[in-house]
Formats: sequence, structure tokens, C-alpha cells
Amino acid sequence: MPKIVDPEARRRAVADAVFRVARRDGLENASLRNVAQEAGLAVGSVRHYFADHSDLMLFAMRELARRVEARVRDHAEHLLATPPADNRAALVEDLLAEFLPLDQARHDEAVLWLAFCTAARVRPELRPSADRIHTGMRELIERVLHEAQNAGGFPNHLDIPTEALRLLALLDGLTLTSVLHPARLPADDMRRVLRLHLRSLRGEKN
Repeated sequence: MPKIVDPEARRRAVADAVFRVARRDGLENASLRNVAQEAGLAVGSVRHYFADHSDLMLFAMRELARRVEARVRDHAEHLLATPPADNRAALVEDLLAEFLPLDQARHDEAVLWLAFCTAARVRPELRPSADRIHTGMRELIERVLHEAQNAGGFPNHLDIPTEALRLLALLDGLTLTSVLHPARLPADDMRRVLRLHLRSLRGEKN
């Protein structure tokens, strides 16, 4: 009896091979041949699931974003369902920290995401996904800040849309520095910078 292959599971397994090649050798070396070899498949098998290299790269980028978004949104839903009195400030910090490369798994995600975003600058097929995901991140941060403000966690005069952009820039900057210079920006320092920024938004003295 022929083995039944789940097409979506196979596509995600190939995406995992893209991620391994990209982390080890750079996204520019994630050719169909190299990815197929990494996945233990023939090139023809990879072409069975992806029309061409661009199709593969687009799927891998979306799969990476799907995994990150699923983790962060689960955390966000927990936060938004938590009563205001139950240490909301710490929960907001924990949620936003999900965007930072504080452990190996999130560091690997950050390395890959920066590689895809850099590629999107010169590959038009990747640009819409990069823009959509970045917009989604900003909207999620803005929603979390709004909910925290409504619960009394931030002053009423705080300009939430502007502060969401400022916070997004802070998270992006910390992530970029950590990826490029990991020894200079350990996880504890990133967490401390985020905590101090949130305390300043609440009007607390650092």
C-alpha cells in the first residue's frame, strides 16, 4: 500500500529545511537543491509541492510568521482576558518580551525574520507579506496598550498610536542589535530596557 503523505505537513517540513539552511548558511544559499538535500528529498519532490523557488520562499516566510503570531496571539488573548487587578503590568511586559530574542528559539526566529525582511527589500513577491506582518505587530501592540490604558495601567493622556510606534521601534532596535551583536546585548539587558520603557509610560520613576 503506498504511503499517504500529508501535503501541508510535507510543505512545513520543507520550510523547516529552509530555516535550517538559512540559519547555517544564509537565506541566499537556500536554493531548491540545497533545501531538498537538507530535507532529505529529491529536487523533484520539492517541486511537487512548490511551483518554483519564489513560491518556496514565500511559503517559508509565511510559515515563520504563522508560528510567531500563534505564540504571541495566544499570550495576548490570555492577557486581555486577565482582570486588571491581576498584575497586568507584568503580563504586558511578558507579552511584549515575546517579540525579543530572549532565548535560543526566539533568537533563531529573529535571525530568520531579519533575513526574510532584508530579502523582501529586493524581492517584490516577499514585500506584501513583510508589510502585512509588520502592520499586524504594530496593531497588536497598539491594542495591548489601549487595553492596559483602559484598565488604568497607563495615563489617560498617553498617545497610544504614537507610543505603539515608539515601542515597535524599540523592540526592532533591540532585536537587530541582539542578532548582529549578541554578546553585547544579553537577554537580561533587553528585558531591563523594555521594563524601564514601560515604567516611563506609566509615569513611574526609574
